[in-house]
Amino acid sequence: MATVAKHTSQGRRASKSGPKSASKAGFSGLVEKVQSWPRRLRSYVDGLKREMRLVTWPSRAQVQSTTVVVLLTVLVFAVFFFVVDSILLLAQTSLYESFTQ
Repeated sequence: MATVAKHTSQGRRASKSGPKSASKAGFSGLVEKVQSWPRRLRSYVDGLKREMRLVTWPSRAQVQSTTVVVLLTVLVFAVFFFVVDSILLLAQTSLYESFTQ
């Protein structure tokens, strides 16, 4: 949007485009966006469908094997942190007892 500015006698700039023309331009832009959203949504969904056809999905056996690996890894880490926590608890308890006696 082009605005024409003139200098007034006080040295300030006066603009020909006022709030009405700015609000009209903003309103028409909003109307265009609202009117175009069904087309943009359809384009997005079409692109999404096209991309989903290109995806290589894992087989059931692959999903099961990776699930087992994840569960075993979580179990190993749980046991590890339990052991470390227990050792730190014993060390802390014995340290506190040595200071209280």
